[in-house]
Amino acid sequence: MTEFGYTLSSEEFGPTELVENAVEAEDRGYDFLSVSDHFHPWLAEQGESPFVWSTLGGVAEATEEVDVGVGVTCPTTRIHPVNVAQAAATTKAMLDGRAFHFGVGTGEALNEHVTGERWPEYAVRKEMLAEAIDVIRSLWTGEQVSHRGPHYTVENARLFTLPDEPPSLVVSAFGAESARMADELGDGFWSVGPQDIVSEFDGDGPKITQLSVCVADGEDEAVETAHENWRQSALPGELNQELPTPKHFDQASQLVSEDDVREGSILTDTDPQAHVDSIQQCLDAGYDHVYFHQIGDDQEAFFEFYEEEVLPSFR
Repeated sequence: MTEFGYTLSSEEFGPTELVENAVEAEDRGYDFLSVSDHFHPWLAEQGESPFVWSTLGGVAEATEEVDVGVGVTCPTTRIHPVNVAQAAATTKAMLDGRAFHFGVGTGEALNEHVTGERWPEYAVRKEMLAEAIDVIRSLWTGEQVSHRGPHYTVENARLFTLPDEPPSLVVSAFGAESARMADELGDGFWSVGPQDIVSEFDGDGPKITQLSVCVADGEDEAVETAHENWRQSALPGELNQELPTPKHFDQASQLVSEDDVREGSILTDTDPQAHVDSIQQCLDAGYDHVYFHQIGDDQEAFFEFYEEEVLPSFR
């Protein structure tokens, strides 16, 4: 069964606004919510970056039935895996039986270097994530855990506040290697866009992807808004994982033009069929959870456009 979700963009909105957006998304019938976990926004223009676990507590209390996810947390550097395990378990307990899709990934220097720890190469980050997942799953059993591994030490740790069932641990992937890791270690698969690497995941868990859109009165306005607020998404290669500060992202993204945004992965078309086709492409690739990130302040334009012109094609 296909589920459609809504992005709580914690780079663009403060915590109270995110909770308000969550309530509206539930009222409008979205099946699930996903909130990003950042220490910094990518660009200073985005303007926000609240602590995700406080925001999730507010969302859990303000909503009633909608499922929730965090997309995604890096449980390796900025926050020790024991703390992430406790935060996710508490969030799931607060959701009182609702699904909690706990997305994890290898992270970005933008958020993880802030403690002064060395930002390692991908092969090491992959090892760290695998070990962190092992620690987290061990703690979710409710047993006392001691662990001494190459990256983490845990001594006599036990979680006392646990949900009836653990969160769904969904591994983020953007290439074939990380997709195979998601298949090996995760309960589900998390990506961005209609990437067909989802075929590498053979499990029964959720296969989640995000589409970034900008709905506005006209395409030129949508392109201008997307370029101002989200131009870093057009940066090539691994820059999004390696640049350390919003200032560096601003400098690098000066090379991104409005035409790059118009022709890139952000959907700025005013034709509803273009949005329908993009969603269908995700479904055809094998995703069963598709959620939407509306770039910019005008969330109402998105809600109304998708409710009236886009989602009826699938409901």
